[in-house]
Formats: sequence, C-alpha cells, structure tokens
Amino acid sequence: MANETFDLVVIGAGPGGYVAAIRAAQLGMTVAVVDKRTTLGGTCLNVGCIPSKALLQSSHLFEQAAHDLSVHGVTVGAPALDFAQFMKRKAEVVEATTKGVAFLFRKNKIAWFQGTGRIEKAGEVAVLGNDGAVKETLAAKSILIASGSEVIPLPGVTVDEKKIVSSTGALELTEVPRRLVVVGAGIIGLELGSVWRRLGSDVTVIEFLDRITPGVDDEVTRQFQRSLAKQGMKFKLGSKVTRADAGGAGVVLTLEPAKGGAAETVEADVVLVCIGRRPYVEGLGLDKAGVKLTPHGRIEVDAHFQTSVPGIYAIGDVIDGPMLAHKASEDGVACVETIAGQKGHVDWDLVPSIVYTQPEVAWVGKTEEQLKAAGVAYKVGKYPFMADPRSRANGTTEGFAKVLADKATDQVLGVHIIGAEAGTMIAEAAMAMEFRASAEDIGRVCHAHPTVNEALKEAALAAWDKPIHL
Repeated sequence: MANETFDLVVIGAGPGGYVAAIRAAQLGMTVAVVDKRTTLGGTCLNVGCIPSKALLQSSHLFEQAAHDLSVHGVTVGAPALDFAQFMKRKAEVVEATTKGVAFLFRKNKIAWFQGTGRIEKAGEVAVLGNDGAVKETLAAKSILIASGSEVIPLPGVTVDEKKIVSSTGALELTEVPRRLVVVGAGIIGLELGSVWRRLGSDVTVIEFLDRITPGVDDEVTRQFQRSLAKQGMKFKLGSKVTRADAGGAGVVLTLEPAKGGAAETVEADVVLVCIGRRPYVEGLGLDKAGVKLTPHGRIEVDAHFQTSVPGIYAIGDVIDGPMLAHKASEDGVACVETIAGQKGHVDWDLVPSIVYTQPEVAWVGKTEEQLKAAGVAYKVGKYPFMADPRSRANGTTEGFAKVLADKATDQVLGVHIIGAEAGTMIAEAAMAMEFRASAEDIGRVCHAHPTVNEALKEAALAAWDKPIHL
C-alpha cells in the first residue's frame, strides 16, 4: 500500500532529475524526488562538474600568479599554495550550489525522499534505507528514471580512493601528489590532470587509443595535445594498464602496448582512473517492472522518453545520447512537458561539449571526420585567435575557431573552438545551428568589438566566402 501519491516520482536528483522535477512542478504536477545522497544535485553538483570547475579555476589563478602576470607589468613573488583554503573554497562552492537546489525544491513544493529508489511496478516506487529495507512506498501517475551514471572500473586495478582514485577521490586528495598518473585521456582525466599539474604534480596520461579526447575533431585534438604537452603534461598513447600494485611508497602500474608488445612499469604517488562512465541501472527494479535495455546497457526509450512500460520514462545518462549534465537537463524538461501534453524535444546532435582546461575546447555538431565518413561535401572556415584583437589584449592567443558548412546550402554543420573562452563562445554556435543558420548568417550578424566572439564571426565568413581580418 502506497504511503503517498504524486503525479510524478523522479528517481535521481542530478541535473536531469532535479530540473525535470522543477519543470513538472511549474506545470502544476505534484512531484516527489528520491535520491540516495544526503544533498541534492547528483554526481554533477556534489562530486563532478561543480567541484572540478572550482578546482580548475583556483588552480588556473595559481598558475597565472606564478607565470603569466609579469607580461602585464604585474610583479609578484612566488605564490604559496594554501592547500586547506584551496579545498575549502571548493567545498563552499559545492555547498552553496546544492543548497540552492534545496531552496528551489522548497519554493516549488517538491517532496524529497532520501534513500534508494526502486520501481516495484508501474505506478509504484519504493524508497529503501541504507539497510535495504523499504522505508515507504510512493504511488505515481508517472515515474521518471534519472539515475545518472557511475565510474567504469578498470580490470586489474582496485580503486581505494587514496592512492588509486576515481574522479571522486581526485577531488578530495589531502596533498598535491609529486607524481600523478591519469589513466584515460578523456575530458575528466585531462581536466583533473590539469588541476594537479598546475599545482606542481608531474602528470603522465596513459590512453589505450592512439589519440586523446576521442570524438573531438582531429585537427583540434592535435592542437590540444600540443598545448597540454607544452604545459608539461606527458602522454603514453596506445597503451593499456594491466595491473596496479599499491604499496607504501605509491603505486606501480604495469603497461603493455595496446597492439601487443613488451610490458613496462610506471611509478606514481597517485593514480587517477577515469576511463569513462556507464549508466546506473542496477537495483532500480527494471527487470521486475519489465523495462527493456538497449544492447549497450542503456534504458530503451521512444521519441518521448517513454520506456517499454507505459507511464515509466527515462532521461539523461541512462538513455542514449551524450552523457552530459546539460543534455540530461534538456531531456528532463522535454520529457515532463510531453507528459503534461506539450511538445518537448531535444536534438542530441546539437548538444555542445566542453573541456574546461586552458585552453578550453568546445564543439557542437559534426566533426570533419564524421562528415567525410558520411560522404557530405563541406566547406571549412578557420580563424586564429592570434588575429583577434581582444585575444591579443587578453594575452590568450592560442587556438582557433573552425566552422564547417554544407558546400551546397551553406548550412552550418559543426563548430569547433580551441581557445581561452571556447566554452562561452560555443553557445552562440549552438543557438545558430538550432535555427539552421548558414555560415553567412553568422558572418553577417554584428558582433561587438573587441570581443573574442569576433573570431567565430570571421571563421563563419571564411567558410562562406572570405574573412575580413585575415
């Protein structure tokens, strides 16, 4: 027998779940959210996007103070790191952000149940305590699964969150490691590797593939790796970790070439394992409820986010599409608007991605490699930040903006940026592509001068015809 009844019960309070809950409440639904954490916000706000960006910003300022101010005429002594304050500020940012979500729950009269959510059947969700016992049962007209994702384990390597850490442990180190090895050259590994390198760690990145940042435009990737190497980051590409031995002095990793060959060892004080994430679907009662999974282990949904069971929906990392917080949020809004009888939709091909290193890397749409594979005839327009006046004034001239447009129609098919403010600039590109803009459209929009966004305008002009300032 259900204890309480709601229009919508959401399992998971991350960026997908909590945003969906708020939007559903705005649309007049009674809403409950079940989440196992004691604070709202899921992985992103608690141990992911937000704390990592706080550490990235603080470490960037530390590095600027050490190396980048004298050219501006600002002379300071060698900066000293107050590690306790460094970590304290990160915790304060997380606390303020999660409390903000709790305030929004109160404002929108959303019920929050702390515990693990398990679907008993269509229309019924059990809330389990830490002991696995059912604390209460919630009845719901609709159920939304927004349980997110979890770290993929690496065979032969046991994470203890002390010497061998996941991304969660890398945010809670008690001191700056002298030698840090990052296993996985994806976004998370390069961001966290950058944090600790800036503070003095000798960072080596080990990647199974022969390139970093899989899925990123090849030309951008090559520039990106050169930039990180120039900063002091080392790379061992085409290598796989087969074993990790943690001892008193640190960790000894055993590596082998991905294509076969002689093994070697690498020593580290701390090893960060971040080879990817997988959908969190265990323990949700999916089998019992009859919810189908895809061959890749994600929840199967239709165009309206409904699973194989009517009344049960899923969004975010547990379904297809990019595993990104903002994609999950848009999924959530579109899903509950559809439940409310409106027209919700998300174009996963136009979800922007960002690497928050320095320089930043951002992209939306197709890469050159994808267009070539699809046989699409396209044009390329590029513009270097070295030619952008504001970037020269800022002292951030590394990188470029690149626009890919259909050769016949001039419609923008992809935008790729590597540079100091790429993550902010990409929003303009995503907006333009959402409305099916041409390269000429972007190029003819008046951009304020001097701004770094002028580089995107010039790249668009280069794709359409010719840039003005190059």
